[in-house]
Amino acid sequence: MKVVILAGGLGSRLAEETSIRPKPLVEIGGMPILWHIMSIYAHHGLNDFIICAGYKGYLIKEYFVNLVLHHNDITVDLASNSINYHGGTRPNWRVTVVDTGMYSMTGGRLGRIRDHLTPGEPFCMTYGDGVGDIDIAAEVAFHRSHGLKATMCAVTPPGRYGATNIEGQFITSFVEKPRGDGQRINGGFFVLDPSVVDLIPSDDTIWEAGPLEWLAANNQLAAFKHDGFWQPMDTLRERNQLEELWSSGKAPWKLWA
Repeated sequence: MKVVILAGGLGSRLAEETSIRPKPLVEIGGMPILWHIMSIYAHHGLNDFIICAGYKGYLIKEYFVNLVLHHNDITVDLASNSINYHGGTRPNWRVTVVDTGMYSMTGGRLGRIRDHLTPGEPFCMTYGDGVGDIDIAAEVAFHRSHGLKATMCAVTPPGRYGATNIEGQFITSFVEKPRGDGQRINGGFFVLDPSVVDLIPSDDTIWEAGPLEWLAANNQLAAFKHDGFWQPMDTLRERNQLEELWSSGKAPWKLWA
């Protein structure tokens, strides 16, 4: 099963980082968030990736071309023009990076990689800026069991602000960042039938506004409910929160050894 990751947006709300690199290459614990997302899927045995690049996509290509170089010790023999790598590990990943246009919308990017999908074989799809302790294997099994065109991971968003409990005129206690209001939202981490690409007419198609709404209206979109950890990285504040979790050694999305 292939995994498609949308990684081409401008990341304007994280301009402190994205002025020099695409958002999926912004690092958590010294590794791009894109690497973290791919590691989640790889933990569940999915290691054939299609990266939908756009803004500064050449840096994503360069990252994967030089991945082993970046994360291993090396000996360079200039006389023989050879490089020997020492220690480290090489992910068992197959990575296809596709230029899906600078200004394509989310649906448009998915439409651009239709020729890389396997006809009749479901594929996973997610955004290049969010992590979670999603049970991908369970979601894939759930998707295969219901026979619909699409499955969406439905999550409860993390709270942004602390709350207070008030009795009369007295504040009696504080609650640290309670989770949302009970409503679930699109958490990415989709499982999709390749036929959904036929719902994308152009680069201007927004996946969430057109195809996803059609799937919901026609009872072709199932919800895989996830009650564990999920966190997007839309702002510098959220990036710092993820960094703190990683530095503490308690990152909930780190499912791999």
